[in-house]
Amino acid sequence: MARLQVEIVTAEGLLFSGETDSVTAPGANGQLTILPSHAPIITSLDDGDLKYLDGTEEHHVALLGGFMEVNANRVTILANAAEDEGAIDLERAEEAIRRAERRLAERTEEIDIERALASLRRARVRLTVARRRSARGPGTRVPPQPGARPGA
Repeated sequence: MARLQVEIVTAEGLLFSGETDSVTAPGANGQLTILPSHAPIITSLDDGDLKYLDGTEEHHVALLGGFMEVNANRVTILANAAEDEGAIDLERAEEAIRRAERRLAERTEEIDIERALASLRRARVRLTVARRRSARGPGTRVPPQPGARPGA
């Protein structure tokens, strides 16, 4: 069965490169799932949880916008910023939310509201992905899809 060749690239470098069975990304108009043999597409991505499946292993990335190109079973994600779920510090993400909320509550002249809102949005994405990992535990497998062949 065909698989997807996926690359997730940030300004810092290559975050992930490998084969997967599917990619679910936060598109600008809602989530979209890419499976093998998907039609070619180029789309912008929003902040959110980027998920990819490798067999029954589920992986998540906190994605902070970018673009995705799909062509001939190749998925290239050019992310404004991205962080693998395993690299997210839950306490640090929670503190970032508190800090951004405090700055927004202050609303003084020197506070850049747009920047504070962007910080809050980024921290919430990171926290959502980190909590999801914490809730399901590392190395969690997803149940096989109905009709799927074992090992396929």
